Amino acid sequence: MQILFICSQNKWRSLTAEGLFDDHPYYEARSAGTEPGARVRVTAGHLGWAEVIFVMERRHADRLREKFAAELRGKPLIILRIPDKYQFGDVQLIALLCERLSPHLPLLPAEN
Repeated sequence: MQILFICSQNKWRSLTAEGLFDDHPYYEARSAGTEPGARVRVTAGHLGWAEVIFVMERRHADRLREKFAAELRGKPLIILRIPDKYQFGDVQLIALLCERLSPHLPLLPAEN
């Protein structure tokens, strides 16, 4: 399954989430950001590739719906409600990601 994680800058939250799935046998993960200065900025191609899209905050979902309504049609868009207060790889961020993702991804990797 191809999953996409979205935050603002693609430096901390979404990049940490993507890393949870490195070498996972079932999930392939990518990440991107919604803002102009993002490390990797989300494109229609990202959304076309993804089977499920996870955003960290409601505003990310709103931005995607404004700009990519057609590409989102028929795809699950899940808001994780994870605030922008964690650094890349933060253990609290990883624990929160695992908690919020587990209802949606049954083959979630064990917490690092």
